[in-house]
Amino acid sequence: MGEQQVKQRNANKSKNGSSENVQERSHFEKAKTSTRGKQAGLQQSIVQGALLFILFFFLSSYLVTDTWLWGYNGKYSNWRQWVPRRQIVLTQKKLAQYDGTDPTKPIYLAVKGEVFDVTAGRPFYARGGGYGFFSGRDASRAYATGCFQTHLTHDLRGLTPQQLADVDGWAKFYHNHAKYFKIGTVILDPIDPDSPLPEDCHKPVEQKPAST
Repeated sequence: MGEQQVKQRNANKSKNGSSENVQERSHFEKAKTSTRGKQAGLQQSIVQGALLFILFFFLSSYLVTDTWLWGYNGKYSNWRQWVPRRQIVLTQKKLAQYDGTDPTKPIYLAVKGEVFDVTAGRPFYARGGGYGFFSGRDASRAYATGCFQTHLTHDLRGLTPQQLADVDGWAKFYHNHAKYFKIGTVILDPIDPDSPLPEDCHKPVEQKPAST
């Protein structure tokens, strides 16, 4: 076989090899594209299924209970719980400006230094309302003792463990309420440890002597 024929044969082999490589790469790309298409189709089906389920959940709830969340009216039914809010820091003087006397302002109250917006309960928390004395201040002590004149203070000295737990319970109540929500904290004036405790509003009942 002459030198020219050998070169031609090698050239043909190289050409055939290149053609096979091109075909192989083309087949691989098609398979890869097909896989991507299947994955995209699966993801789209999952998203569509999830949206249909959510739509069915809300519509069936409204048809059965006349509510969108099957009668649930807790903390997470309040859309404000899902929207990030910048928490504010108030002084006691500033907090007092939101005591419900001005109908154009929101109503705030505080429990253990945490400030809550209770504007949705204006009939109760505005001045003259049943709980209006709580508004515009931190009256944590009164939540535990029920002394709504002498204990409108954040001074918790002298309370029993049960009374302290009651205060925590009220804080939890506002945290989990469907319409009220936390907006920040209040800087409370320090309590002088040597000052007298707030006067108790509950007068002791006079004991009658036992009959003999």
